[in-house]
Amino acid sequence: MVKHVGLFEIRFHGRGGQGAKSAAAILATTALETGKQIQSFPEYGAERQGAPVKAYTRISDKPIFIHTGVTQPDLVVVLDETLLKNIPVAQGLNDKGILIANTDKSAQEVQTLTKFSGKIITLDATKIALDTVGKNIPNTPMLGAIAKVTGLVSVQALKENVKHKFERKLSTELVNKNLEAVQIAADKVKK
Repeated sequence: MVKHVGLFEIRFHGRGGQGAKSAAAILATTALETGKQIQSFPEYGAERQGAPVKAYTRISDKPIFIHTGVTQPDLVVVLDETLLKNIPVAQGLNDKGILIANTDKSAQEVQTLTKFSGKIITLDATKIALDTVGKNIPNTPMLGAIAKVTGLVSVQALKENVKHKFERKLSTELVNKNLEAVQIAADKVKK
């Protein structure tokens, strides 16, 4: 199927428990609130913490009629650096696409691991998550990076949706720490 103009497709790679599914959903909800058409859904086998998972988000100005996984993403987000060498995360990503990886490695090191020659952004989202939230759940820092790098949604709108998503599940203190993680990541990332 040919992708229509204005359709932006994102594929998240992570491990169960790192928040790839939640990140995809929060990003989609934020885009929906700005009047965009969206899709967001996960793909995983046996649900078990630590197993590789994928999640997808599509954002468009027009209705979306594709109902399959994202095979030709505009953006790939890798939440777990071990996946860089174990899974072909850049598969289908053309040289005009963007790869954002949660790692302390350089963009050149990620390029060597993935064989992707387009734009690579690295961010130690694990460190940000550990320093702010106290757990290795890098999804909120990675959302901050996505907002900053793509401009698909504003960092402020994203923070409002993170707050809305987590305020019933987490303490006010943990919600605020997640909001801080989003902002720190957005501030650290260079376009």
